[in-house]
Amino acid sequence: MSKTVETVPVSEKKRDFLNPGYYVNRELGWIEFNQRVLEEALSPDAHPLLERVKFISIFSSNLDEFFMIRVAGLEDQYEAGIQDRSVDGLTPMEQLEEIRERIMVQLRRRNDCFYEDLCPKLSSQGIEFVGYDSLTVAQQEGLQRYFRHEIFPVLTPLAVDPGHPFPFVSNLSLNLAVELEDLETQLLKFARVKVPSILPRILRLDAVEGLDFGDGRIRLLWLEDLIMKNLGQLFPHMRIVQCHPFRIIRDADIEIEEDEAGDLLESIEQGIRSRRYGKVVRLDVTPSMPGSMRRILMKNLEVQPRNLYEIEGALGLSGLMEMMAIERPALKDEPFAPHNPLEEKFGGDVFAAIRQGDQLLYHPYDSFQPVVDLIDQAAKDPQVLSIKQTLYRVGGNSPVVESLMNAVEARKQVAVLVELKARFDEENNIGWARALEDVGAHVVYGLVGLKTHAKLTLIVRREHDRLVRYLHLGTGNYNPSTAKIYTDYSYLTANEELANDVSELFNALTGYSKHTSYRKLIVSPINTRKRIIEMIDREIDWHRKQGKGRIIMKMNALVDRKTIQALYRASCEGVSIDLIIRGICCLVPGIEGVSENIRVVSVIGRFLEHSRAYYFHNGGMDELFLGSADMMPRNLDHRVEALFPIMDKEMVETVKSELELILYDNVKAWRMMPDGSYARVADDRPKVNSQNVFLNQASMKKSISKFKVNGL
Repeated sequence: MSKTVETVPVSEKKRDFLNPGYYVNRELGWIEFNQRVLEEALSPDAHPLLERVKFISIFSSNLDEFFMIRVAGLEDQYEAGIQDRSVDGLTPMEQLEEIRERIMVQLRRRNDCFYEDLCPKLSSQGIEFVGYDSLTVAQQEGLQRYFRHEIFPVLTPLAVDPGHPFPFVSNLSLNLAVELEDLETQLLKFARVKVPSILPRILRLDAVEGLDFGDGRIRLLWLEDLIMKNLGQLFPHMRIVQCHPFRIIRDADIEIEEDEAGDLLESIEQGIRSRRYGKVVRLDVTPSMPGSMRRILMKNLEVQPRNLYEIEGALGLSGLMEMMAIERPALKDEPFAPHNPLEEKFGGDVFAAIRQGDQLLYHPYDSFQPVVDLIDQAAKDPQVLSIKQTLYRVGGNSPVVESLMNAVEARKQVAVLVELKARFDEENNIGWARALEDVGAHVVYGLVGLKTHAKLTLIVRREHDRLVRYLHLGTGNYNPSTAKIYTDYSYLTANEELANDVSELFNALTGYSKHTSYRKLIVSPINTRKRIIEMIDREIDWHRKQGKGRIIMKMNALVDRKTIQALYRASCEGVSIDLIIRGICCLVPGIEGVSENIRVVSVIGRFLEHSRAYYFHNGGMDELFLGSADMMPRNLDHRVEALFPIMDKEMVETVKSELELILYDNVKAWRMMPDGSYARVADDRPKVNSQNVFLNQASMKKSISKFKVNGL
């Protein structure tokens, strides 16, 4: 990303932190992040072959969501005539133009990687994509029978003529535009066939009954190719003149006026349905589609030329994730079994572990199972009186929700705040909310105008004629599946001051409490920005006194301008600042006199870096907060977030050393440059892949525990 920064000495400008040259555009910063994801597929030695294919899928899925939300928002601004400039000085149309230019380059690189690099290498390993026409007549006949029995029944051809208006095309759908000739009238007709999303996108020919190639190779065929070659069965007595695939992406942001919504759950359901009908923000076609057919689609879908993307090869490569089902262990990451310290030390009794002392788990290297066990034990324990929990993204088949339902059945008080507005998880959360309500749990949907993103559990247990409150505070979701691939922290404690804060916060979420002062927690939207900036300014004061100012922040994104300006001030005073930011960073490091003491690192690897940590040297009295909040206006002003302190000095030192190891990474780390671009960290040190180090440490702990159990 090229970026021009004014070179006027800072002293002469009196440190004008509003200078657009001191900021990276949020949307372009996201594109840079997704480029780093793509690089995991592009790099020959980064991952085994199928894992590289997975990153092609992740890149493509990320891009779909970017268009559905961020590009759609810019389109709305442009069409509304809004000319407000972004923090780096660009109008909505200038951003749209820059986005298109950069994404077209990325799509070409993605396709070159998949078709020119990965496919030949997969073929050498016995996995290949084949074309329908490359098969023998007998094999094609076998596929025709398969098509007739397994695919034909779920296809619905839709004609377009004066009696049949252009059909609705749903979001993210892959479709076939078909031109036909009526053999009786010789008139040309147009039809649309949707490629069913309920069927696998990639067909394994070796799994089709009657197709025996006899050589053990895995042959793959895109579903749309099979449909296109058998369209004659859908249109008898018609001649197929031409057929071309196309794919659309619609505006998928849900706008809910909560003040006017009588029933939030019902309103969210309506919003999910309306998501299918949002404005088209991208139309993908192949180069072979003729202009006449493109014009039909663009007119009926109301697409502008800037929204048309011409893409070689298959459309919608997010479907490549299906290839991860192929049983070829040598082409995937080595399986990893996480370390479960509470099982080894306390036999899985989480209450006993917490009574022994605070517990800090680092997922996925430490198992998420103790968190699941905590809720399950609380549901079954006759001494537990109540459970309160926030749920943001829990996924399907949730053992956590099942335990909460069991707790209700066991006549415990259960209050659950289910965030219905968790984007793209709304349907899951509606289902769980209804299931919990059906068994009698107290289900609330949070505060009007705010998403509840904090990760909190409060369990009240009777012990020796007194009540003890046990807490789980986390940086990630209550989702055991994502906990295997996201890095996150879980803090288990019975600290009274924290328990008082969490109780007050739950009262604010479920009742009419207007509590705005917390002893230990930092809570959005009340005071997160204020407290973080105060701690940055405090570090400046300590640095003036001692000369040892140090800040380390790890988060998913840094967008908030006031926080960025505070970090610039600290840098100008000489405070050493390390930022570990996986995604968007709107701060520009390395500007002389402004941010030369700031280093920005992004780590993209096997696991998604999802934990948030805020460390301050604090004159030698180290202070560390973990939690759910990134430094973005949405997290600071429009969400309920919670950052919690780690008070055990040994734990603080452990997390600090983990952050420093990530900063030492020279394999999976990228360094942000003063022009806003990123370059891989490259130096002469021995290679250090921080995630692999954590994996090895976890395996070593597990081995040591096993030896202890066996008495060795």
